[in-house]
Amino acid sequence: MQFVRLSEYARGMSGVFDLLIKNGTVVSGSGRKQCDIAIRRGKIVAVGSFQPADAAEVIEASHLHVLPGVIDTQVHFREPGMEHKEDIESGTRAAVCGGVTTIFEMPNTKPATTTAEALRDKLDRASGRAWCHYAFFVGACAENIEQLDQLEQLPGTPGIKLFMGSSTGSLLVEQTDLVREVMKHGKRPMPVHSEDEARLRDRWHLVENGAHPREHFVWRDAETARMNTERLLQLVHETRRPTHVLHISTAEELPLLKEAKRNRLPVTCEVTPNHLTFNEEDYERIGSKVQMNPPVRTESTRLALWHAVKQGLFDVIGSDHAPHTEEEKAKPYPQSPSGMPGVQTLLPVMLDWFARGEIELEKVVQLTSENPAKLYQIKDKGFISPGMDADLVLVDLKGKQDVTRDWLESKCGWSPLEGRTLQGKITHTLVKGKAIVSDSTLVGEPSGEMVRFEGKDNELS
Repeated sequence: MQFVRLSEYARGMSGVFDLLIKNGTVVSGSGRKQCDIAIRRGKIVAVGSFQPADAAEVIEASHLHVLPGVIDTQVHFREPGMEHKEDIESGTRAAVCGGVTTIFEMPNTKPATTTAEALRDKLDRASGRAWCHYAFFVGACAENIEQLDQLEQLPGTPGIKLFMGSSTGSLLVEQTDLVREVMKHGKRPMPVHSEDEARLRDRWHLVENGAHPREHFVWRDAETARMNTERLLQLVHETRRPTHVLHISTAEELPLLKEAKRNRLPVTCEVTPNHLTFNEEDYERIGSKVQMNPPVRTESTRLALWHAVKQGLFDVIGSDHAPHTEEEKAKPYPQSPSGMPGVQTLLPVMLDWFARGEIELEKVVQLTSENPAKLYQIKDKGFISPGMDADLVLVDLKGKQDVTRDWLESKCGWSPLEGRTLQGKITHTLVKGKAIVSDSTLVGEPSGEMVRFEGKDNELS
């Protein structure tokens, strides 16, 4: 965290800031310090100690903690093609109400985002409608392998997403030879859904004639994930392609990832709040509302994932926000679709786990802001320091958040966390220095912008 006094920064300026966040406890991955944050033209221009008269507007934050805005690198906003579940406007609205100021959206829409034209369509749809900043992954498929090097360099995309399991149509790339070719075409970090599709097909008979949703993690068992992640890591060893393994859900994958990192393979990995919060008992309580891919599993697995968090294995926490309507979720399993909303509850859930003593607040900032920014080389985001975009979230650690339908903004209208009271309350969300949430109330208007990345041409043609 860099601290700069006004006298060191103000040369050539009028001496007036647009906004001063006064007396907040600023949190970084390395510590906390009570100080002021000065904002001008959407940027943090100084962090230190200033007078209220230096700013046109002041937010008194003496009882609040100030965090970098959350960067949620895995969301599904369903537009185009499935807007009855969610769209870019409603999804980003839910995001900012949860302290998320940047999202990376996944390519499994209808049509899938596999071409430059489909990417441009999503960027056009987001312009003027997104409440937070946005970028859209391009999906790998057999038909676009030769273009992946160019596609990952286009403005508005973090890169290429690979589905080795649990997708439909051309986005499913499961054969080892094709996966190897995908990995050879490009150099940016590539997120991967790692489940073995052949094993899923072989085990489909376990549930195809109907079952209780608790059988979801029996069908999609731990071995389905473990064996595919082992195969994936071998391909990383062969190709040296930076690879980000998404939503780790098993204890069996943890030693594989630990060994890969020990051997300095270019591997990172993600865990979700869902897998840190729910267990097999929740299938009895809320049925298919806790059904997702890869599945929520046993309590012992949940505890193993938490142990890995504390040991520093995971690099990122992402929500895997994947909404469906209640009517769709109410279908008998396995006709019920997998996925649940989560972009609005990502940070509140992690604040609650902090209150319970399971994770340090500094670690939350690392996993939700700093590490995503570093992993994907995002320009000017993820940190609270001069020159960074003023994407910030202010939280009251003594406050409480009731998860109710009145609070939820997602179009799907429900959450698996409904009825819970979470410790910690988001009071303000700032996007480029503008308060989009103020006093825990949505204000303003959509003002998100396309995310820009280091080492890329970030201008649309």
